[in-house]
Amino acid sequence: MMESAKRVAEKKDWVKGATGDWEIVLGLEVHAQVLAKSKLFSGASAEFGAEPNDHVSLVDAAMPGMLPVINEYCVEQAVRTGLGLKARINKHSVFDRKNYFYPDLPQGYQISQYKQPVVGEGSVHVDVDGRSVEVGIERLHLEQDAGKSLHDQHPSMSFVDLNRSGCALMEIVSKPDLRSADEAKAYVTKLRQIMRYLGTCDGNMEEGSLRADVNVSVRRPGAEFGTRCEIKNVNSIRFMGQAIDYEARRQIGIIEDGGSIDQETRLFDARKGETRSMRSKEEAHDYRYFPDPDLLPLELEDAWIEAIAMGLPELPDAKIARFIRDYGLSTYDAAVLVAERASADFFEQVARGRDGKMAANWVINELFGRLNKEGKTIDSSPLSAAQLGEIVELIGSGVISGKIAKDVFEIVWTEGGSPKDIVERRGLKQLTDMGAIAKAVDDIIAANPDKVEQVKTKPTMLGWFVGQAMKATGGKANPQTVSDMLKEKLGIN
Repeated sequence: MMESAKRVAEKKDWVKGATGDWEIVLGLEVHAQVLAKSKLFSGASAEFGAEPNDHVSLVDAAMPGMLPVINEYCVEQAVRTGLGLKARINKHSVFDRKNYFYPDLPQGYQISQYKQPVVGEGSVHVDVDGRSVEVGIERLHLEQDAGKSLHDQHPSMSFVDLNRSGCALMEIVSKPDLRSADEAKAYVTKLRQIMRYLGTCDGNMEEGSLRADVNVSVRRPGAEFGTRCEIKNVNSIRFMGQAIDYEARRQIGIIEDGGSIDQETRLFDARKGETRSMRSKEEAHDYRYFPDPDLLPLELEDAWIEAIAMGLPELPDAKIARFIRDYGLSTYDAAVLVAERASADFFEQVARGRDGKMAANWVINELFGRLNKEGKTIDSSPLSAAQLGEIVELIGSGVISGKIAKDVFEIVWTEGGSPKDIVERRGLKQLTDMGAIAKAVDDIIAANPDKVEQVKTKPTMLGWFVGQAMKATGGKANPQTVSDMLKEKLGIN
């Protein structure tokens, strides 16, 4: 109630309709495929990309007499995720049968968890437009994935690929705490980041290993929740934002025209940018849940849970706080570096024993910029953290200037080698002879009397003199030294 009252008072994220303001209410069910070599109840491979029906065991195909056997590692991954979400771990949980019929569900039911999931309530904090939003986690339960129906292989037939059937999914159900498409996108992005740090889901949405069902309703600010519609299987964060915006405005339009919202399941058509009706929304009783008679309840020991907790890595929020504290970084720079665990680890190797702010600047601006330009990832970078660390060290110790450093960066990127050796062999050390710098500055002043008069009334022209001096010294002079010397000789404060 307090959060709702606060949002009403702040008038955040309200949508303007024809008859006044509306508030969007969102709850997400995120399906994350567990990062494991084999499936939840069989030893078949869970690897993506095989030929259709290559990774299918008799259990996955629901052959008569085949019994499921729980994959302990998948349970461990679910507990690890729950701990990362600061959620309660339930030491007793039960697998249920969720009954429905669909061609890609060979058993005629899905093994899932209903009233007694392995993970209970938790929370995630996301930053949206400078605001911190706390999103409650209702539960995380384990379930097996269905297969995949293929409708575009033949004009008059559909096919079923069971490679995905039986893969372990973690369904993370949020509370209805989200109020805009931006908040929903930030939430899924944060979940993906946390699970990638934990190593429990690779988060590859294009491969279907992370997707979401989005529950959307609208209401007048502060009123009771409206009737929700579920947008099924959204596999892109960008599409999620589009789907939410379209669906919210569709519902507002119906209500303002005097109609009512039907509770239903809808699909998002990315080509048309709109949602369309799929079927009426089922309730829990429609699935006729009951405990799976082939699987015993899960009983987890405290020592086992504590051992998993002890092995958790430093998570994004804690790492951002440490980068700000230990390296003096801005919140923005720390968040950019921490976005991926590999990037954060790379930065720390570059910054170790060196100027943290300078290291961050080179990683974010020079390295990330070049990687993006060439379509590479941090893991495929031609420049190692050790090499970039050497460049930062050479700048910090005054051996080379920032301009020379960019030349060295280019050489190492294309040819490899040690930056220190390259600077030594190619004579790239920064010019430290003050007499030589002074002579270059004096020559430029003497050759440009008209500009000398102009700079005295227009100090911003000093940059031109610095540029000329750097050119005269082959870029080897320290720009700050040149600037200070010019100010003194030109009488500029």
